[in-house]
Amino acid sequence: MEAFFYVVPLLMIGLVSFSAFTVIRRARDISSAWGSGLTAEARCLRTYTTTSGGGETPVSTTLHHVYEFATREGRLVRFDETGGPGTTVEGDFVTVHYAADRPERATAKAPAPGKLAAGTGCLLTLFAVIILICLGFMAVAHTTFDLAAT
Repeated sequence: MEAFFYVVPLLMIGLVSFSAFTVIRRARDISSAWGSGLTAEARCLRTYTTTSGGGETPVSTTLHHVYEFATREGRLVRFDETGGPGTTVEGDFVTVHYAADRPERATAKAPAPGKLAAGTGCLLTLFAVIILICLGFMAVAHTTFDLAAT
């Protein structure tokens, strides 16, 4: 039974750590695309939404855009991006930023490095707080089990 009080927080720490890794990787990809200076005109091929939640939890809707563009070398690249503007519809042309070595990780978001840093920093701070809470819970559980054993 004691293992439950260690395993569950460790699983939560693992999940939060993976989420932090994903957030950092996406922020680096966007920053790299903005910093490369390479842009192209892309066409919005499709827009769609995904929903999550329901029942006892609030429903959340995420807007997705599928874009296609040609790199300077002539390679056609198609990518899916979440969180774009609701005013972009199928058939619209937008400017995308991409890195030459990874054009499939392009972004249609306008450069806003301060906003990206603030958002990433807030998420990483939240993840750190969750990890500290899990570690604190494990420390309290360990102390409680030690006191109960004596």
